[in-house]
Amino acid sequence: MKKHIWHNHRFAVVFVTTYLIIYTLLHQSGASLNVLGTMFLLSPFLVIWMAYTILRYAPYNGKDLAEGEEWGYADKGKDELGVF
Repeated sequence: MKKHIWHNHRFAVVFVTTYLIIYTLLHQSGASLNVLGTMFLLSPFLVIWMAYTILRYAPYNGKDLAEGEEWGYADKGKDELGVF
């Protein structure tokens, strides 16, 4: 099964970042409030889509949780956290 472009985490990040840059440039250049308002209203959906795509489709290279662990921290050991 071929991976769809909308499921590519890198594409999502580049697309949403480009969208933000275009919105900022349009705002600074005095674009129509209708255009800016529409882009502003669409932006939360794009950010949610980007976050979902990253969490769902991006590879995870970290350590798996051990039996009985609820949270995993790759940079600190359990003894260094000071809350257990």
